Amino acid sequence: MRMRLASLVLAALALGAPSARAEDAARIGCVPPGVWADGTGTAMEPVPLLRRLAEAPVVLLGEQHDRQDHHRWQLHTLAGLHALNPDLAVGMEMLPRRLQPVLDRWAAGDLTEAEFLRQTDWRSVWGFDPNFYLPILQFARLHRLPVVALNVERSLISRTARNGWAAIPEAEREGVGTPAGPSEAYRSRLAETLAAHDRPASQAGSANGVTPTDAAARFIEAQSVWDRAMAEKIAETRRVTGRAVVAILGEGHAAHGDGVPHQLADLGITGTAVLLPWDADRDCDELDGRIADAVFGLGPSIAEAEPPRPRLGVQLDPGPDGISVGAVSDGSVAAAAGLRSGDRILAAAGNPVRAPADLVAVIRRQAPGTWLPLTIRRDGADRELVAKFPAEPLPGR
Repeated sequence: MRMRLASLVLAALALGAPSARAEDAARIGCVPPGVWADGTGTAMEPVPLLRRLAEAPVVLLGEQHDRQDHHRWQLHTLAGLHALNPDLAVGMEMLPRRLQPVLDRWAAGDLTEAEFLRQTDWRSVWGFDPNFYLPILQFARLHRLPVVALNVERSLISRTARNGWAAIPEAEREGVGTPAGPSEAYRSRLAETLAAHDRPASQAGSANGVTPTDAAARFIEAQSVWDRAMAEKIAETRRVTGRAVVAILGEGHAAHGDGVPHQLADLGITGTAVLLPWDADRDCDELDGRIADAVFGLGPSIAEAEPPRPRLGVQLDPGPDGISVGAVSDGSVAAAAGLRSGDRILAAAGNPVRAPADLVAVIRRQAPGTWLPLTIRRDGADRELVAKFPAEPLPGR
């Protein structure tokens, strides 16, 4: 019965993959919708690919946190792997270690969705729409798969970014060990991320005795601690349960074999597979052969049918020191207000913004046709912007 189910799942995942036409690739993107491809963008047969992945000790399913299609892809990929290998555990970046007892009660079927969201304090702890993740959690519970909290408290990462790992007493490290040094390529990418989200080094000078070089080093160290924490929980789960671990986490922690895969290798876990969803409008030059073991092409995003509500129109990128604007939708409230990619949002309507949930909560209280004052940091200087919400909410994020 299981083999028949596996064949059906694989057949569904294979539909249309190898037969995608070259003109479709040119029209839609380098990885057409429904196609599995390797890290160079070359189409792969999905059945052999998934059979091979099902034998990996760890499979990392990357995501952009606010993209619903990414989470749908994660669920379908998880289902395909489970059809081939039922001995799985599901790891989730979204929750810190202290909430493992709540996840255990959820997996055992002892909590309703409402109770689970309340006991995890989801909106404050993670902040992104729980409906993106609940289908994955429901799948795990349905099949009685262990669900593992991979993360640590955000405050630990923030403290590392401010003061350095060495300044944090061992008793306050949540059991996290010292991370393996990151590769030079990973350092470079993280430094570019910091530069995009903060003031340029040429303008920074020294502040509170911390030079731009020191700040960059601590930012990279904080990211490495974050990666190490998740890798340790994955390795522990693999060692204790003997199950393959499928981890749901942000793409930046997995791409190019850096981040979590690098820390896993240092912990003795080799053969980690990295899979990523590939949006139709994504730059094909990123397919450098190293970004992932495989990518899956997604079609253009289609707005979900839902009751209208106020929308700012930005992609939010959480980081050790708060949230930054990753992208601004054309024609959105954010674009009209002058928000730019890389702006760090400090406050909304006078309320401090430290996590996506903080901003979401303020926006949800915003009435159509009203103004929302925002305090942002751009190029090292704090600025005040005003977002005006139309009488009817606009589509978009």
